[in-house]
Amino acid sequence: MRAAVFRQGEFVVDTVPDPVLAEGQVLVKTRACGICGTDLHAARFPRDFFARAQRAGGRWNFDPDRDVVFGHEYVAEVVANGPGTEGRFRPGQLVTSMPLTIAGTTVHGLGYNPDIPGAYAEYMPLSERMLLPVPEGMDPDHAALVEPMAVGVHAVNLARLSQQDVPLVIGCGPIGLAVIAALKLHRVRPIIAADFSPARRALAQRMGADIVVDPAAASPYAALEAAITPEGHDASRYAALFCLGAPKRPSVLFECVGVPGVIGAMMEGAPANARIIVVGVSMETDRFEPFFGIVKHLNLQFVLAYTAAEFAETLGYMASGRMDVAPLITGRVGLEGVAGAFRDLASPERHAKVLIEPWR
Repeated sequence: MRAAVFRQGEFVVDTVPDPVLAEGQVLVKTRACGICGTDLHAARFPRDFFARAQRAGGRWNFDPDRDVVFGHEYVAEVVANGPGTEGRFRPGQLVTSMPLTIAGTTVHGLGYNPDIPGAYAEYMPLSERMLLPVPEGMDPDHAALVEPMAVGVHAVNLARLSQQDVPLVIGCGPIGLAVIAALKLHRVRPIIAADFSPARRALAQRMGADIVVDPAAASPYAALEAAITPEGHDASRYAALFCLGAPKRPSVLFECVGVPGVIGAMMEGAPANARIIVVGVSMETDRFEPFFGIVKHLNLQFVLAYTAAEFAETLGYMASGRMDVAPLITGRVGLEGVAGAFRDLASPERHAKVLIEPWR
């Protein structure tokens, strides 16, 4: 089969062995696969990505010296049921799943695995136990975005929001947009979003942001402060000490950039008692000043991925129209266009989410 292979720091289109189905696996044909921000990191800094994965306990068995077929945000079509399957999915049926497959009793990750191809290939061996059917009437391409949207759902769930919370999303790339969409589901308002890119700010509004801020022109933290401060609030230390007057609303900030320095800036800019949820994945060493966290009583939480239940729930939100992902799809390429798409995604003005269609 054909695949876009990451080889020695470059993407090349090549022929790789067809999957051999293990016990409990289903052969699927990739319909579409999104390019993730983590894919961009892995391709740009493969050795750093490998080293950090090893230091984190071998979460991914990515090896920069071996060929690997990326791709973990996908929708696929069932081709054949393998040995030991129950036949729950008919050939031609559209499915998606978390980026895992099970061979017998062993769980394997997909997307950074040199031994099993991800969805930048024409076919994949997925686990029948992990498959979710794409609901009737749902745009198949939209199902390729369940994975990144589930990241936003998970981050917002772990923020443990109340209706009094005012959220601020720093960074409106695909993950920041997923967080905004998940916040909209929770009906917390106003949703404030900040990004330097005009295109991303426009997408943030389409996804549900009530207030968008260009950090080059205004402070997003000033916008948050205005939103949480009620009429007649007494800002004196005496009033705060004895809880006099109208209190400020609580705030929760989402870091969706993944660039060194952002966490520190958010800690300095955040209101007292704020919660900061770190969703962006930085591949570099970062620094921040604990003083700001201490004097402000900040809560700093790091989040990753989603649960199986959240993945399935996200598919339901999208199928019902409660989470509209159509604005995020800004480009489509075949396997020959993968290398160019990675270059194009360096510019926030050109794309949000590019789908790879191996059969294009």
